[in-house]
Amino acid sequence: MTDIIITTTDGVPGREIVATLGLVKGSTVRAKHVGSDIVASLRNLVGGEIKEYAALLTGSREQALDRMLSEARLLGADAVIGMRLETSTITQAASEVVAYGTAVRLK
Repeated sequence: MTDIIITTTDGVPGREIVATLGLVKGSTVRAKHVGSDIVASLRNLVGGEIKEYAALLTGSREQALDRMLSEARLLGADAVIGMRLETSTITQAASEVVAYGTAVRLK
């Protein structure tokens, strides 16, 4: 649980923004593990969820969010508004996940 409110909207319902502190972001780049990649390839043949990749991306999103929140804490933020997550492929075996938003102080 975090002490900072995270919202994808441009504000926090019922709260007034008294200061905009700026952009905060967090990112991570993760590569596939060879063992997981083999199992995922086999699973891909028969269909269904590729749990190995789902777990990898879940961990990546959490790490990116944690890093974004660390920046927000350093600025003294009460909330991060307009938060977004983006994923991009770095190489065939690695992806970057970025979490970003605007750090604000609330009344």
